[in-house]
Amino acid sequence: MCGIIGYVGTKPCVETLFDGLRRLEYRGYDSAGIAVVDNNKIHLIKAAGKLSQLQPLLSELPKQAVVGMGHTRWATHGPPVIKNAHPHVTDGLAIVHNGIIENYRDLKAGLEAGGVKFSSDTDTEVILHLLRQELNTAMSPKAAIVSLLKKLKGAFSLGIMIPGAAKEMYLVKLGSPLVIGLGQGENYFASDVAALISHTKRTVVMKDGQFARIDTKGINLWDFDGKDLPIEESVLEWSADSVERGGYSTFMMKEIFEQPAVMGRFITRAMDPKSGKVKLKDLGLDGIDFKRIKNIHMVACGTAYYSGMVGKYMLEPAARVPVNVELASEFRYRNPFVNSDSLVIAITQSGETLDTVESVKHAKEKGAQILAICNKKHTEIPRHAHATLYMECGPEIGVASTKAFTAMVMSQVFLAAAFADFNKLAGKEHALDLEQLKLLPVYMQRVADSSEQIHQVATKYYEGSHFLYLGRGVNCPIAYEGALKLKEISYIHAEGYGAGELKHGPIALVDRNMPIMAIVSKDRYYDKTIANIEEVRARDGRVIGLGPDDDVQMKKLCHDIIPCPQIGHEGLQAILNVVPLQLFAYHVAVLRGADVDQPRNLAKSVTVE
Repeated sequence: MCGIIGYVGTKPCVETLFDGLRRLEYRGYDSAGIAVVDNNKIHLIKAAGKLSQLQPLLSELPKQAVVGMGHTRWATHGPPVIKNAHPHVTDGLAIVHNGIIENYRDLKAGLEAGGVKFSSDTDTEVILHLLRQELNTAMSPKAAIVSLLKKLKGAFSLGIMIPGAAKEMYLVKLGSPLVIGLGQGENYFASDVAALISHTKRTVVMKDGQFARIDTKGINLWDFDGKDLPIEESVLEWSADSVERGGYSTFMMKEIFEQPAVMGRFITRAMDPKSGKVKLKDLGLDGIDFKRIKNIHMVACGTAYYSGMVGKYMLEPAARVPVNVELASEFRYRNPFVNSDSLVIAITQSGETLDTVESVKHAKEKGAQILAICNKKHTEIPRHAHATLYMECGPEIGVASTKAFTAMVMSQVFLAAAFADFNKLAGKEHALDLEQLKLLPVYMQRVADSSEQIHQVATKYYEGSHFLYLGRGVNCPIAYEGALKLKEISYIHAEGYGAGELKHGPIALVDRNMPIMAIVSKDRYYDKTIANIEEVRARDGRVIGLGPDDDVQMKKLCHDIIPCPQIGHEGLQAILNVVPLQLFAYHVAVLRGADVDQPRNLAKSVTVE
């Protein structure tokens, strides 16, 4: 949630800050602002709405400014209007903030009782006025921040510009992400490396309970008591091109089409072609003690949660222990039974989803082993994990997840294979055939190449108001995921159901105006799924069938067919089946004039509860 970018150096920084916000806009796009320092004076611009609304105001900032920071907002406290946009400024003091101050109401009441007037609805302004008071009595900005932090509760990151310290900035990290970019005679900070990657590859990823000062000479790092901390530098692996659209009209389309290559690289990294075994060390799984595991909990949110539901179908038979798939936002609050025999698998693209972070901390306190399935290195959840399986699918900028979802499922395919190897399980249901793996990227490309055919189907249905998605087995959570994609980016109400559940309520909705997306695979559920489609047709429902293009039964029963190759492994088939659903949602959204990369009310990385 929220994107933060800052710079201190010797070069004019207005365009740098705006470009950084552009790369961070996926984190929030309700409003935006930039503050820069020139001649010890803070100059500020803000705009409600997307970043494009801020761009015409850039000329109001001094071009020569070499210190500044910017913010793009996902609203939590107060509507997305100019007065609530960041940075917040008072008496030459400026703050940008990502996260939530949980005790802000009490703090605000105390400030108002002392005569402080507030000009916004945000919790951020409380920090601003508290820090102003601390600076009036503290011996230094560092001492003022140490005192301030003792009063704040919540999860937050801060960027602070202080009068009289025009060539330095202060940063605070607790829960919400913050990374420092190191340069020559200049330094940066941002809430994501995407904003830094075109400027530097040298970074310091701040950890919870740290605050820092950056200036043109370097950085200082302290804990919240003000004690010096060692500085751990890391090097970015992503390229600047990876955060650009690369000729595609949208990031989402680019990321859909990147999936065959992502899968190809993943397979090469994960499987030994000679033995057919999973390379545990290369996947980061060698840190897991398989012998200890007597139960497994998978915790995740949104798309990642649905990937876990797919993974359960493969993982439970291979691990030979119970597997629970849990919403991270509910997990710790129900006081789950977790102990040293438990493996908790945290699935996250960003590595910073706050509900998942807190679930991991709770499980770790109970003695559980933690395995993270994550895309971003040096982030919060891998730091708490005993082992991390990195997906390595590259930056995902589109808010609606595509390649990260398929990489999450693929991670669990390999994890299940690792459990099967450990348990010495043989048989077709546990085999991970190298020939099938080699076919997966080829088949995914075939699906991607059918984009225009899927577009033609979308033209018949894009004006619909409601959709049902149906599937059995692994296709049940794939139905959930397909419905999520449609509602996220097209704003059509869509629900996924297990096809067998249709008769237990949802069938009441079926009529000639209700499009039904039926996901059919040549698997053990095939006959039952076909029977469910017949139930829909008997009630005049309009059926779009997703499945083998040569299937006679589907052609008889479905109004339209979206073809999908069949591969013979349920996890790999789930990966294949979701790609046409991504494309269908994409084309429906575009036909409706929606912004597929930045759907309303959403943000990519959810760092609030």
